Formats: sequence, C-alpha cells, structure tokens
Amino acid sequence: MDILGSFSLLLAFLAAVYAIGAGIAGIVTRKTLLTKSARNAGMAVFVLVTLAVACLEYYFFTDNFSMAYVAAHSNRALPFYYKFAALWAGQEGSLLLWTWLLSTYAFFALFVNRNKHPELMPYVGVVLAGVQTFFLTLNNFVASPFAVLAGADSSGVMRVSALADGHGLNPLLQYPEMVIHPPMLYLGYTGFTIPFAFALGALLGRYPGEKWIHITRRWTMIAWCFQGIGVLLGAHWAYAVLGWGGYWAWDPVENAALLPWITGTAFLHSVMMQEKRGMMKVWNIWLVFTTFMLCILGTMLTRSGIVSSVHAFAQSSIGNWFVGFLLLVFIVCFVSYWKNRDYLRSDNQLDSLVSRESSFLFNNLILLAACFAVLWGTLFPVLSEAVTGNKISMGPPFYNKVNIPIALFLLLLTGVGPLLAWRKTSFDALKRNFAWPLSGGVLAGIVALVFGFRDIYSLICLILGVFVTLTILSEFIRGARVIAARDGSNLISAVGELTMRNTRRYGGYVVHFGMVLIFIGIAGVPFNKDIQKEMAIGQTLNIGPYSILCQNFDRVVTANYDSERATLEVFRNGKSEMMLYPERRFFLASQVTETMVAVQSSPLRDLYIVYAGRSPENGQPVIHAYLNPLVKWIWFGGIVVVLGTGLAMVPNRRAALVLRPVNEQAWGDRVAASASPIGAIARRGDTGD
Repeated sequence: MDILGSFSLLLAFLAAVYAIGAGIAGIVTRKTLLTKSARNAGMAVFVLVTLAVACLEYYFFTDNFSMAYVAAHSNRALPFYYKFAALWAGQEGSLLLWTWLLSTYAFFALFVNRNKHPELMPYVGVVLAGVQTFFLTLNNFVASPFAVLAGADSSGVMRVSALADGHGLNPLLQYPEMVIHPPMLYLGYTGFTIPFAFALGALLGRYPGEKWIHITRRWTMIAWCFQGIGVLLGAHWAYAVLGWGGYWAWDPVENAALLPWITGTAFLHSVMMQEKRGMMKVWNIWLVFTTFMLCILGTMLTRSGIVSSVHAFAQSSIGNWFVGFLLLVFIVCFVSYWKNRDYLRSDNQLDSLVSRESSFLFNNLILLAACFAVLWGTLFPVLSEAVTGNKISMGPPFYNKVNIPIALFLLLLTGVGPLLAWRKTSFDALKRNFAWPLSGGVLAGIVALVFGFRDIYSLICLILGVFVTLTILSEFIRGARVIAARDGSNLISAVGELTMRNTRRYGGYVVHFGMVLIFIGIAGVPFNKDIQKEMAIGQTLNIGPYSILCQNFDRVVTANYDSERATLEVFRNGKSEMMLYPERRFFLASQVTETMVAVQSSPLRDLYIVYAGRSPENGQPVIHAYLNPLVKWIWFGGIVVVLGTGLAMVPNRRAALVLRPVNEQAWGDRVAASASPIGAIARRGDTGD
C-alpha cells in the first residue's frame, strides 16, 4: 500500500506536468484535442491524489507503525476519529491534504465548465495545473508522507521495521473541533486558487468584459466563507483548549489565516464596482492575486518555522520552496498585468465622494490598511532579525492600537455604504436614510453611559453596532412595505419575497449583521475579569456574581491519558447553579500534559475555569477563573455570517407578473424616491444587483 500511495502521487505529478504542457500547446496551436487532453489530465490529478489520501488513512486505521508519518502522529489507543484527523497533524500529511483539496476544487472547476468558455478555460487549466505541480513536487520529492521506518540488520542490509506503538497525536489536537478546523481553513486557502486561476487566465487571454467575475463569484464566496469558518473555529479552539482565557492573541499563524480573508473581503465588495460601473478593474485583479499569494504565505509561515507559534510545525527548510514559488507567482502576475494593462482601463470615473462607489473605495483602502498592519506586525520579527540580528516581536498592544480604530471605521462603512446611491447621493436622501438609524445609535450610547459604560472603544462599537443594525432593518422594512402594499401580503412574508428577489444584496446585509454581532462580542473584552487562587477542598473563590466551591479532586484513567480533575460547584446569589470539571490530562504516548477547560456559557458572559496544576511551593491545586462578557456573540455572529453567505449564493427568484389597471401606479415608481438602493431595484423590475 505504501508503494500504491507513492505511485499515485507520482502519477498525479506527471499528470499535472502534462496538463501544463498540453494546455500551453493547445493555446498556441488552438487544437481542441490538446486542450481537452490537458483538461482530462488536470481532472485525473484529483482521482490519483484521492487514492493517495485513502492509502495514508488506511495506514492510520490499521496502526501500521512501519510508516514514519503514522508512527509519529498516532498510537493504538488513539480514538478512531482522531486517527482520521491525524492525516493533517504533521508537515507531510497537511501538505497532502492541501493538495487533495486543491485537486478537488480544480476537478469541479474544470468539470463544471468543460463545455463553457472555450477561450478562457485552457488558460485556467494551465494555471491550476501549475499550482498543483508545485504542491505535488513537495509531496513527492520534499516531504513525502509515505516514508517508511528502516534499520540495518546484522549483515548491514536496510530492512523495513515497525514500532510496537506510535508516539501519539499532539495533545493540543485531541479536541473535536480539530477534526474540522484544519479542513475548513484549507478549503479557504485552496479555494482562492480558483478565482486566481480565472483572473490570471482572463488577463493572459484578454477575455472580454467582466465574465470571469460572474463565473467566479460563487467560487470566491465559498472560499471566503470557509476561510472565515476556519478562522473562527481556530479562535474557538484556542479559547477552549489553550487555557489562557482568550480566543485571539495576534499569533503569527492566526494572522496568516486572517490576511487572505481580509483581502478576499475587499475583493467581494469591489467586484460590484466593476460589474455595475466598469471601474476598479486593476484593483480587482490585484486583490485576487494578493489574496492567493497571502494564502501561500500563510501556508509557508505554518511550515517554515520562521515565526514562533503554538500553531506552527517544526523548523523546516521547506520554507525556501515556498519563497521561490511566491517569487515566481509574483513575477508571472506582474508581467501578465504589465503586458495587458490596457485591457484593464476603467469605463467610468468616480462622480462624487458621497456615493456608493466612494464607499467601496474607502472600504478597500481601510481593509488594505488593516491587512498591511497585520502583515507588518507578523513579519517584523523576521525583518528585524535579518537587519539587526535581534528578533523584535510585535505583541497584542501594537495590533490593538492600530486595528481597533480601523475596525470601527469599517463598521461605520458597513452601515453607510448600503444607504448611498450610485454616482451621487443628494443631501435630502442622506437626511432621509440616516436620520433614525443614527439617532438610534446615539440613544444607545447615552443609555450605555448612564449604566456605567466608560471604555471609549466599546462605547463607539455599541453606537455603531446599533446604527448598522438599524440601517439593515430599514433596508428590509422599506422594501417589504412596498411589496406588502402591492401584493396585499403581511410584512413577514414580504420580507421573504424581497430577500429572494435579490439574494445577493440581502444575503450581504445578513452577513453585515453577523459581523455586527462579532464586533459586539469583541467589545466585551475590556470588561474581562480573572482571578487565580490556590484551592484546597472546601475553599471558595469569588469572581463577579459567582462563588466557586472546591468539592473534590479525583483521578480519571483511560488508555490514552491519565487525568487529574477538579470538581467545582458554582453558586450565584447563594443558589447552586452548576457543576464544572476542569482537568489536567497527561497523555501517555507523547508524555505531555495539557489542560481541559471547563466553560459555562451564556449570552451575557462566560465563566471560564482552568485547573492550572499544583503550586510548586506547597503542592496545593491552583484554580484560575475568568469572567468573559459577550463571548458567545462572537460564535453566534459567525453562524449568521455563514447563513448570510449561503443566502447570497442562492439564485434570485424573478418577480411574478401581475396584471393591473393602466392607471395604477407601478409599485416601483412609488418607492423610487424613498431610498435610492430600493428605488433602483424597483425601477429595474428584475432585482439583480
């Protein structure tokens, strides 16, 4: 089976190389047979890499410890679902997962478009094959997951050997979320390859108009959504497993995952400018290029060891391969852009600073500023060491000082942008659209001040959150009232009808509301409390409204780990509310001790308890308790973002034709003046954005 897995990867590499050669030959000679052959070779890569993945998983489930990768990341007592997740626990397996997910995306992109866009798809196929070739080079010749353990016998002949048991999975990865977090993140990383391939292919082939954007919109949204899910799952894993009381520490690998999501967000907004007005073509091409390169950079940071992170793999020379690939990608992108820059001329110019176009432009500028700030802070230790010989790290204070104002300005634009008209917004429209949402936000701020809100950033976040929420509600209500008046339906069904008429617009509003919830959750950070105390049985720890009574310490023994567990009873206002059981687990195979946090979560606050071990002075157990307000809003906001993204990808429902008297005023005319975005939808009849 090790031979089958290795042979499959080698054949996949050869198929990808052939897809490049045959694809280029087909483009040059314009022979359909060659382009079809290249496409089939590109699709065959998926089948071959899938076979390799199946072989490696087979070794994990059969405890084949003659395989070096299996011996390093599994053991007999490891639960079966973690054996499945052990595939991506190390360098070699995670690269194989990257390659497999990339080949999956490439297969479906080529298959779905096999009879479409004949002038574009040969270029797309070559770009996809080029990216696959790089990763298959790593899989075959740099970090093969199919290396075997071997030793010399008495005669000096090397023979395959096997360990009695493996070293076990990293304890930090033995958590249910880690079964899905890395695949979600990699689905984001690899998914951005599809819009990259279409953008570069369209530029090389000078494909007319904005067709490549229409083709890739859903692909980009899928990748963006997976990337966001991966980032949030990673934050939740850090919160639930690492035991430091928080969910985001501006760790270099966390930052690397966030960067392509930021630029992907900018691209998803600015493509509407190109579709609507034929503007920002250069922006969009380079946003796609940058997003892809940031995905490769993030993959490199995780594997090269050039930055210190709890998320990173060990130090490795594989980073040089990624640096070379990044340079090659940049050169190809820049040369392609320079030779075809006349193809990217804008059809229109910005008419007014008070317009939908300007809001998208400011949105992009602010997002890129955030991206640069995070990238600079992430790479500064590497740059400082290269220049001065001293590694100077940027901590959370730097990121918070720079990014909190940027994030608040983005939140403001989230509410302002949808209420502005294309080309130019009149002063009357501004007053009509912004009056009551802004009043509601200010009123919420005043109420918060009365109740003791004093942190300036949290207060501004609350005001802007209420403002954005009210602007979103106003967009739904105004449009729904028009439909309800026309059809005689109730307001709730009218909201559903309005939403399905333009799923892209209103799905975007749902995404914006989800981001508001995430911001509100983050705004609770200044109000966090924590206390650490040595606790013997019968002692009490007080934090906020809670009293925590230590009832017992006991030991739990399993085949995979030994655990020392605290039994804590939580009281509130003198009444017993819950039992919590924080643990410290000693994993037998890896000989590593890790914490298992106990969390009681509610919409208002999380009570977060860590059994921090025993005091070195007297051996007393140490309990660390945190009270973290509003954290649950972050996870709930993430769910809303995912739902909104799914809604935005649903095809629009066309309006049914209704026979009316000639003298009846058209429903679109009745709202044309009510709000420019709603009026624009009404006048078009078809509610496409």
